[in-house]
Amino acid sequence: MTRKPLLPQHSRYDYVPLPERKDYAWPEGKRLAFCLTTNIEWFAFGAGMGHDPAKTGEPQTHRNYSWRDYGNRIGIWRLFDLLDELGLPAAHNCNSLVYDYAPQIMDALRARGDEVVAHGRSNAENLRGLWEPDEERILREITETITQREGAAPKGWMGSGAYETSNTLDLLKEIGYEYVMDWPMDDQPVWLRTKHGPLLSVPYPIELNDSQVVIHRKQDAGDFCQMIIEQFDEMLEQSVRHPLVMNVSVHPYVFGQPFRLRMLRRALKHCVEHVGRDAVWWTRPRDVAAHCMALPPGVVP
Repeated sequence: MTRKPLLPQHSRYDYVPLPERKDYAWPEGKRLAFCLTTNIEWFAFGAGMGHDPAKTGEPQTHRNYSWRDYGNRIGIWRLFDLLDELGLPAAHNCNSLVYDYAPQIMDALRARGDEVVAHGRSNAENLRGLWEPDEERILREITETITQREGAAPKGWMGSGAYETSNTLDLLKEIGYEYVMDWPMDDQPVWLRTKHGPLLSVPYPIELNDSQVVIHRKQDAGDFCQMIIEQFDEMLEQSVRHPLVMNVSVHPYVFGQPFRLRMLRRALKHCVEHVGRDAVWWTRPRDVAAHCMALPPGVVP
């Protein structure tokens, strides 16, 4: 007799504990894949959703709109300079409407050779509550916009607010995406099941995410930067036994502020100048996904 499940569950992935997994390495035998991912977002003025700098749940006003817009006008350019200074590649979760409202940002990241990760149309909206045909129309619109502007389709998806419906993964796979970063359940890539075949989950942080730490939890910027240091040191040690992915999430309107940028520079310098840096693959999510897809079947859980 088959036992009925005690709790509602999903069938997207299986429980495979870390000690039971197969070992592999990143290119050139590296053990820790380090990704830095910014979030380049455009918001509606006086409408929709969006963070407020003072209080959760505040209405959309000129104040919180312009605070977020600081990231596009000032913050992202300072982050580009920092990335250049440290010689770091990057990926950017980009709202597709940024092409219309701030094309200079997209030109700059293209010149750097960075990755564009599809990140919805605007962070003033998300996918929750959409019927499947409406969701598919929006996903295809976003994908077509990026494809037309970049000359190639985006490989990865990160939902606005990491929100999904029960259809999102199936639609993304059908449209042609290779990986998603909406499922923060692991430090290694994991295959997700969809109606149209496997879709890779690449680690993306809820914890090592400046929006979560500074805005939602009201922690100090110094706390976040110390988290980067502690995460890097611990994961570098742990990666001797298991290949791992460390992804850092940064929002330009948060860490593009000068006083926070100075702390971020110190934290990232700790990483790139670390004595163990030669064991680190400084990379982008699309390259992590491509490496995993080239491994023999059964290696990635």
